[in-house]
Amino acid sequence: MNMTSRHINYTLKLLFIPVVLCFYVGGLFSPDAAEAAYSRSELKRFQGSITDHRHRINPRFKKKTRRHTRMIIVHTSELGLEGTLRVISKGKKFKNGRSTPGGHAHYVIARNGRTYRTLDRRYRADHAGLSMWNGKTDVSDVSIGIELVGYHHAPISKSQYRSLGMLLHVLKQVYGLKDRDILTHSQVAYGRPNPWFKKNHRGRKRCAKNFDRAKANLGPTWSYDPDVRARRLQADPILASVFYGTPGSAAPGKAVSAKRLASNIISKQNSAWSIAGDEYNAATTAYILPDGRALPGDRVGGKIGWSRLPVGTKVLLNQETRQVSVQAKSPVKLISGQMTAWSHAGQDYRSDSTIYFLPSGRITPGSGIRDWDDLPVGTRLMVGYKGPYEITRQKTAYKIAGKRYKHKSVVYYLPGGRLVPGDEVRDFNDLPRGVSLYLPLSPGG
Repeated sequence: MNMTSRHINYTLKLLFIPVVLCFYVGGLFSPDAAEAAYSRSELKRFQGSITDHRHRINPRFKKKTRRHTRMIIVHTSELGLEGTLRVISKGKKFKNGRSTPGGHAHYVIARNGRTYRTLDRRYRADHAGLSMWNGKTDVSDVSIGIELVGYHHAPISKSQYRSLGMLLHVLKQVYGLKDRDILTHSQVAYGRPNPWFKKNHRGRKRCAKNFDRAKANLGPTWSYDPDVRARRLQADPILASVFYGTPGSAAPGKAVSAKRLASNIISKQNSAWSIAGDEYNAATTAYILPDGRALPGDRVGGKIGWSRLPVGTKVLLNQETRQVSVQAKSPVKLISGQMTAWSHAGQDYRSDSTIYFLPSGRITPGSGIRDWDDLPVGTRLMVGYKGPYEITRQKTAYKIAGKRYKHKSVVYYLPGGRLVPGDEVRDFNDLPRGVSLYLPLSPGG
């Protein structure tokens, strides 16, 4: 599309205005492009609804003007909304005391589609890290970063796709970009040699490998990885299959099945690397073993060995392992700024066997939850349970639960909202009226 410099300058100002927007429709949208996906009124409403979050940026962040914009990079945040906004704006803290100064993306899109402007588009956001595309290194220098709240092994919501599609539509027009200029972090990130790769390689990040371009009204991505083809990088088999197609895999740019993507559980086919990328050995990556123990990634190699991680181990990114350890030992889980319902329950977050206890006092099965990121901090949940079973004089805990009534897997709900495992109940003969219990679906607890 041909645009005068006057039109371009005017268009660039539009997304900098947080709420009140004036539109120069002729300069911003070509009629054919706008009508193909979204109406002008939809785009106006969307831009006017963007929440300005730029004032939350860490004062330590040094703003540097980006001279060129040649790409847009889509990320998944691997956190809920609260954690995502905090890390993107304020920075990430590490176990050794080091921290980043924030400024890690230009936009954040919540699960309900609400869009946040976290950094002025004119500035460079440190979102791509060690990266390369078509020979160009440090992709952050020439790109805009968009974070989708969620996980690379979980479905992206319809509302997110809709908001993302409109945001991409506007940004493409502003910068004169094409669909193939929109990539995911997992496509552009690369890593140094490690136990799985002897050379510099693609696959450092798994970020947004679940991104379905068609749902954001985008055409296909590249049909090949230019840096792998030029032998600058070694290919990652998983990402090559997801994005470019290999024999027996999905076609280039087409999302593979949810079953292949939606897993953060170690199996014979799913290694720590295939789940976490280069964060496999990070202190903020937590490994929850089948026996309930939790280890940070920087201790797994020495404690267990990467080749000996047991099948069924759960992998969580961006975690405080101490908190995860406490959660892993109890049947009652807690939603916090970093541990979401998806962290605890995965795809079972909406199952009737996942039971939620909200801070308001409301108790509901998973089928009563709209989305895993809608739940307030402080919500408790139990995964794989049935109940409640009310305890009466005729129906004692023993009659309901049998010999396991004192087991830690049997949870008692006491008046006032307390949840107590069976092994912590002091006197079953002195239980107050109104007590009920929940039983695990698995007899072994």
